[in-house]
Amino acid sequence: MNSTRAARVAIVGAGPGGLVCARILQRHGTSVTVFEREAAFDARPQGGSLDLHPDTGQAAIRAAGLLDRFHALSRPEGQEWRSVDHATAAALEEEWPPGDEGAGVEDRPEIDRGHLRGLLLESLAPGTVRWGHALGSARPLGDGTCRLVFANGATEDFDLVVGADGAWSRVRPAVSDALPAYTGVVFIETGFDDCDVRHPGLAELVGPGTLMAKSGSALLCAQRNSNGHIRTYVAMRVPQDWHTAAGVDPADSAATRAFLAQRLDGWAESLRYAALDSDHDLVHRPLFALPVPHVWEHVPGVTLLGDAAHLMPPLGVGVNHALLDGADLARALIDEERTDDAVRAYEELMLPRSSELAKRCVEGLKHLVP
Repeated sequence: MNSTRAARVAIVGAGPGGLVCARILQRHGTSVTVFEREAAFDARPQGGSLDLHPDTGQAAIRAAGLLDRFHALSRPEGQEWRSVDHATAAALEEEWPPGDEGAGVEDRPEIDRGHLRGLLLESLAPGTVRWGHALGSARPLGDGTCRLVFANGATEDFDLVVGADGAWSRVRPAVSDALPAYTGVVFIETGFDDCDVRHPGLAELVGPGTLMAKSGSALLCAQRNSNGHIRTYVAMRVPQDWHTAAGVDPADSAATRAFLAQRLDGWAESLRYAALDSDHDLVHRPLFALPVPHVWEHVPGVTLLGDAAHLMPPLGVGVNHALLDGADLARALIDEERTDDAVRAYEELMLPRSSELAKRCVEGLKHLVP
């Protein structure tokens, strides 16, 4: 097997986990190329806000030498959680999120996903990310190397290919036949702009962090992002084809709003407003997860991290553990003399950890949306 110091490393996917891995490798003199199917950083919206935990996400950012810059971009006040009664919007004493160990606001600050990704991208050497490279497949060659076959037919060979390409990974089939399955829960997402001026009642209700309310199999989450934006989600436990049975086209925001209005009958008007009176169209997001546990027999020349390895319900830990995966893999590649030994050490650490975490997330989703 090749020495890690001379290894040709490819990371597929320019999300947080892949980027932090690339950053740490570059800091220690290892050459790495990141392939991303999107045409540019701003090719699509980057999603909402997330909190980085001290022993996972922040630990990875520290290893990347970016902790001070992270703190300059983050919002410590965003860690506040508010739980309210669905019918009155009165404050409840319930702990949110369920199972939270109660870390203080200063311990797990929020950061917009776009800001986090931008921070990591800016830290890489120019040209590290090759945009507009959609992958077709990854093919281990049997000699410890792996070939990337791109959608346009071009190929490149590497000593190590890291699949950091998310839920529907094109690298995953090189090590596993597993496919994500529907969890039984769908999120309907929307958002409000310039809330402190245009939606002051909602801004006051949500506060600086996240608001939660639930009743039966419906859950409302409203989350403060930067620049006065509030992103809201209605989570429902429904069949995957719920819209067909309801006669609703998910792309038709007006029809979806009408469906939600019935679903939220009896909820406080301020909470209905958060779900129904937004500035943006409604986006239908069915939640998928990989089987638990998701493990594989080691395949020389290829491995996975983040959602490609352990897609789980979005309960605030996915990006944190993708970052930790990226940092752990980079550290193993730096510490071990041989690439294959490094990957084995990483997988022996990551796979049991992610399996236990995924199991807890499945149970957590059942609690949140029964």
